[in-house]
Amino acid sequence: MSNEVESPQVSDAMEVAQLSSLAAVDSHAGSCEAEMPSRLLNDAVRSLPYHVVKDLLSIGVCSRCVLRILGTEDHIYCHSSFSQSMLCSVLEEVTSFKSEGDFQFCSVCSGILQLSYRDDKETLVKMKSPNDMALVIAELVKKEGHQVDGFSLEVSIPQFILENESSLLSGMKKRYESEPWFQERLLSKCVSVKDVLKFAITKPLETLLDTKASASSFRIRLTYTHKMALENSVERNQGFKRRKIGTENGLQNVNDESVVANKDCSDYPTNETIAVTGRSSLKVPIDKVSEPCHLVYLCYRTHIYLCGRYLKYSRNVSQTRWIIDEERMGEASVEEIIGSNILPMCRGDNYKFHAAGREDIDVRMLGSGRPFLLEIQNARQVPSKETVKEIESKINGLENKLVGVKNLQVVGSQGWTLMREGEAEKQKQYCALVWISRPLEDEDVCSISLLHDMQILQKTPIRVLHRRSPLEREKIIHWMKIERIAESSQYFLLHLCTQAGTYIKEFVHGDFGRTQPSIGSILGCRAEILQLDVTDVKMDSF
Repeated sequence: MSNEVESPQVSDAMEVAQLSSLAAVDSHAGSCEAEMPSRLLNDAVRSLPYHVVKDLLSIGVCSRCVLRILGTEDHIYCHSSFSQSMLCSVLEEVTSFKSEGDFQFCSVCSGILQLSYRDDKETLVKMKSPNDMALVIAELVKKEGHQVDGFSLEVSIPQFILENESSLLSGMKKRYESEPWFQERLLSKCVSVKDVLKFAITKPLETLLDTKASASSFRIRLTYTHKMALENSVERNQGFKRRKIGTENGLQNVNDESVVANKDCSDYPTNETIAVTGRSSLKVPIDKVSEPCHLVYLCYRTHIYLCGRYLKYSRNVSQTRWIIDEERMGEASVEEIIGSNILPMCRGDNYKFHAAGREDIDVRMLGSGRPFLLEIQNARQVPSKETVKEIESKINGLENKLVGVKNLQVVGSQGWTLMREGEAEKQKQYCALVWISRPLEDEDVCSISLLHDMQILQKTPIRVLHRRSPLEREKIIHWMKIERIAESSQYFLLHLCTQAGTYIKEFVHGDFGRTQPSIGSILGCRAEILQLDVTDVKMDSF
């Protein structure tokens, strides 16, 4: 049997000052402290239609749901210091309603607004007030070591709770539509379960975390689930809808698909609570709840991005980690060198490396460097400009000098968009060491330099056919220039600027005629590329 606790313990790590500060949370939109919240609550309850309150309480609707459904002004029931028992006492005292039996979970919110739930150990937790829940969340944030400069509170609840509420509102419309209070209060002023919970715990959270709720990258997520939601999902998939009817012993299933579709409560007998007590004329097809929802707390930060340009000085370093048949190719990777130095500074869970194109393992990346984006998952710390400079200096100061970075900075998610947009439009410059089968002539140097915006046709290179589709690609060689090497007639440096995606090695040697024209075909001899460097990646947007 699962244990039951009245409220989770708060660790000693939580400062006494934080606990005492909750007493100072604003009572009601800047109203006076002390007596004001209780007085406002009493006034709000006294303005409600008593017979409707009694009807709702009698079918197992909790106090907070009664007040929110009836559109109580100013959300006074969301005050963080109000316990469920206090709200219930006020309602029962003012309306002279006497509850019978033991505590039961709300037939609408399934215990969510009663601050009751099952935790990950299946322990039944009953919190006294929203302050208790705020303390648990603040403790979790502190335990995980998150830097908090704002937070966004998210709440996820099962779909069947929304369906229960819809059924209840439909039933109330049938029953009370003709009464004067109905148009003034119901439907338009009803606050959702999620919003009530957010209202109740946001203020104490702001106090405990010493920051304001905002559209922040740091998220606090409360996820409620319930086994009933799974059962209903299975039944919907089977084309079976349940309808509850009162019987002598309780409830009976009826195969009626119109129940969920129409939400028309006029013909529905009452639920189990009504059938037993006989004290309410309100008829709604909602289940009696015997178990609360399961609740999982999660604190996380949405991905942060650091962008920059990397340089690769080695011909034995791949861009990303490269393993073939459990054997590592190359001595390191750009991805690992950069990621392993940035991740600890951000205290994130993991990282993903993205670059604007890639060079082969034996090709160096020099000059301006290649644009890259490093995505840090669930960073506990967002690095400052000073920290980013330290990271850049650390990478550039590594003893092996395999990789360097420049222009490192933290960017928003728009950095990803800019990189992808620029990647399609970028031009790249190269320097290739070329050998040809005959001596280089002055006429060759001149003819090559006169070629501008030359269009070539490349079939997928033989060396990558095993992993690339066999396509023909049109590419542009924007310009070329030959630089002679002293005391060598058959070796030279070829400087060229091309459209992104051009296979440079194949453009030099022709790939057995699969690239036309090529340096070999232009010069009318055999040509081979011995070394290749990328010297510039032009991307105006990055």
